[in-house]
Amino acid sequence: MSERSVLVHADAQELAGAAAARLLARLADAQAARGSADVVLTGGRVAAAVYRAVLADPARDAVDWSRVDLWWGDERFLPAGDPDRNETQARAALLDALPLDPARVHPMPPSDGPDGSDPELAAARYAGELARTAPDSTGLPRFDVLLLGVGEDGHVASVFPGHPVAAETRPVSAVRNSPKPPPVRTTLTLPAINTAAEVWLIAAGPDKAEAVGAALSGSAELPAAAVHGVSRTVWLLDRAAAAQAPQSSSR
Repeated sequence: MSERSVLVHADAQELAGAAAARLLARLADAQAARGSADVVLTGGRVAAAVYRAVLADPARDAVDWSRVDLWWGDERFLPAGDPDRNETQARAALLDALPLDPARVHPMPPSDGPDGSDPELAAARYAGELARTAPDSTGLPRFDVLLLGVGEDGHVASVFPGHPVAAETRPVSAVRNSPKPPPVRTTLTLPAINTAAEVWLIAAGPDKAEAVGAALSGSAELPAAAVHGVSRTVWLLDRAAAAQAPQSSSR
């Protein structure tokens, strides 16, 4: 059964620094164990702060970035380079400054990519790319860490409460009519997310407190309550986001 930890930090800045340090240590450990590491990135303000903190942390040099595979949990289906794409954000905050192997950076296809404006084809293409690096019949890589933001409504990646994608069983799905703009997206689904060794849910600010509290209490309708790592699920919060967390879970 997955071990759950809830780690509360004083503010968003401290949270970002702590998450960055934890991520660097986890990647270094994965490389020591099997020679490489796979991490799934997310988007949002807190994620960008974490990426900047990774870049500023001297321990980043303990990771062999040429042996890290980078994936995305979801993406806005927009043209390549659009500032609203999670890929664009991650590249600006961190990736462009790292000695990465370009062949091991796996962004979700953009709307001006080989599949044009068809998000279903783009989702299928990404599922194929995941399968090509899978070490076994699961069709998915061995994700060491999968990062997730938590929306005010309790969504994770682009899996929204009450949306049909929440019941999707394929590893990657197109999302149409997203309740949060832009309306068309691609996303890993809950079954794919839950194959990661560790799933980290990161949230900061008072606007996340209600969703965080409900998810930690097991609210069945919230996608954030339905995700877990195979070995560990880590909630990384600031005090404001943890304000409504059950007292038994906070530490």
